[in-house]
Amino acid sequence: MQRNFTDLPDDENGDILWNMNQGGDNLSTGREIDFSVIFPMGDAALKFAMHVLRNQQKISFSSYEGIDDFPWQVQLHRIMMPRHGNVSRDENAIADDAPPLGGCNDGWGCFSQV
Repeated sequence: MQRNFTDLPDDENGDILWNMNQGGDNLSTGREIDFSVIFPMGDAALKFAMHVLRNQQKISFSSYEGIDDFPWQVQLHRIMMPRHGNVSRDENAIADDAPPLGGCNDGWGCFSQV
């Protein structure tokens, strides 16, 4: 199968989705996608988590061991189709909301649907 760069542009999210597709993932199946946001301070992570909860989003809040300077993580769990536009839109929204609290995106992931 040849990659359709209109649906899967040549960028990080497009590459991830393409690799998922090539690995047999059924991208036409909706699923929970987890967006990770990391923070240097627990209070800031908690404020972000409360902001997300006020918008009726499902989240998880935990310590994070991936980067020493960012020991706190909030994950947003959203049910959606794994489409480039959906994932990029939500990642961009998070990118707007997290930095004022010192947070930054740490990627997204989901379980494969075959």
